[in-house]
Amino acid sequence: MNRNLPLLATGLALMLALAVPAGAQTSHAPAAAQPPAATLPSQSLTPETLYTFLLAEIAGARGEIGVAVEAYLNLAQRTRDPRIARRATEIAMFARNLAATAEAARIWTEVEPESEEARRILAGALISDERRLDEVQLQFARVLATTPEQLEQNLLSLNRALAPVGDKQMARTIVQRLTEPYLDRPEAHFARAQAALTAEDGDGAQAAIDAALELRPDWEPGVLFKAHLMLQAGALEDAASLLDQYLVRHPESRNARLAHARTLVSARRFDAARSQFRTLLEAAPDDRDLMYAVALLSTQLNDLDVAASLFERALAAGHPDADTIRLNLGQIAERRNDPEGARRWYGTVTPGRHYLDAQVRIAGALAHQGKLQEAREHLHRVGGDDADTRKQMLLAETQLLRDAGLDKEAFELADAALQRSPEDGELLYESSMLAERLGRLDVMESRLRKLIALKPDHAHAHNALGYSLADRGLRLEEAEAMISQALQLAPNDPFILDSMGWVRFRRGAAADALDHLQRAYQLRPDPEIAAHLGEVLWSLERRDDATRVWNEALHAHPDNAAVKRTVERLRGQ
Repeated sequence: MNRNLPLLATGLALMLALAVPAGAQTSHAPAAAQPPAATLPSQSLTPETLYTFLLAEIAGARGEIGVAVEAYLNLAQRTRDPRIARRATEIAMFARNLAATAEAARIWTEVEPESEEARRILAGALISDERRLDEVQLQFARVLATTPEQLEQNLLSLNRALAPVGDKQMARTIVQRLTEPYLDRPEAHFARAQAALTAEDGDGAQAAIDAALELRPDWEPGVLFKAHLMLQAGALEDAASLLDQYLVRHPESRNARLAHARTLVSARRFDAARSQFRTLLEAAPDDRDLMYAVALLSTQLNDLDVAASLFERALAAGHPDADTIRLNLGQIAERRNDPEGARRWYGTVTPGRHYLDAQVRIAGALAHQGKLQEAREHLHRVGGDDADTRKQMLLAETQLLRDAGLDKEAFELADAALQRSPEDGELLYESSMLAERLGRLDVMESRLRKLIALKPDHAHAHNALGYSLADRGLRLEEAEAMISQALQLAPNDPFILDSMGWVRFRRGAAADALDHLQRAYQLRPDPEIAAHLGEVLWSLERRDDATRVWNEALHAHPDNAAVKRTVERLRGQ
């Protein structure tokens, strides 16, 4: 930010205004910045006043903001002129000097007591000092009482104004006191609902927003806030239903439709969500964010032609997340079995947070074309001289080898790197997973236990060891204990939930297993989770449900071996 304060027309106009007798006409100072002439004190532009004005403005223009603040504050104190007090306040705010802002704004409120802006700024300057919250409350109360024409907006902005208060219970108490005279207004209850939510009282927030909607049943801000509370409580379908009903009555509401679309995404109702986003896009065909949203959902729904077209439109429209779009277009090309097209898109990703991912995907596309050696050489070039980048490229190389069925070569590569860095967590984990694929369970277990000793909060190390035991039907009680520990560390991880479901199934608790696996699949419809979920459903004689889950997985991942093996094994029994 440029900290030089320009020699603004405001300062010059203010000097000229002071040179004109009170009540006289001047064309120099903007009328909107001036109180009524009859209320202005008589001033004369004395040599001392002129010198201080010039000192303040020139110091500000040179970047000496502290000198400008001190000079204008001195002028405000001496002249008690609301115009000067306002200017002093503006410059103190520009300098981010809260103490000077509070002092200048206090003078401004004293000499122009009807100024709502002065009171708001004073309250904002005082609010960071919790010892002065009573004074803050008084200033806000005066603003609310003296500006009835802005009462609605002022009530709605209360919580934003009080955001700097660290004690959220105290902020809530202030909101409750300030809104007490206005409880016949839905905005007052809305403010209370916001304060309750910030203070982590969901029930209180619900009660307050219900009170607001009793006063104004179809009030859009209230409906949207209530839907937000439902989402936070995990009642996704209730939130979707509330917004759906509101849209029946108010189909023109963009905010409600956008909230409904996002709620449907959270509920994983992607087709319905896309329909809502498409309606929004029809109304605003040049909105690049809506193009992007429909493209993402189309990708999820495997509607790749629509997805690619909209991603390209969003890119041409200058979407700020251009590299993410390029990455998505590369993935679409891969799903179309077009590795050359994928490489072209990945090659356009610029250096930044997606760059290394794009380079790894270029190597993957080369390997898919049967050019494994070229893919490995590409990763070696990307690795360069940076140790961490080299390690990430090595891990990507082991994945390429694993995908090519070269597990032994992948293990040797990871193992050699581990010998050089024996306590590297990523290398310990990768080499242990490769050891498992080679049937070297002793190596897998020893390395995972070493990793757990080094990083006791490594949830996936606990999970990997527990799952490996469970999948082989070994030491199931110990396996469940390890997965349980992983779940405590990462309670919403879909793969750990899958492991817990699988070990519970192995231990004969199919109904409990089903609950974990359904949660896992809802969080991430991964084909291996689908294989497990389908098997548990099959064992519970829910054959149609099992078939539906497997078909979904095979539609999205037609070559997945885990699902195919499970289906063939169970149907062949």
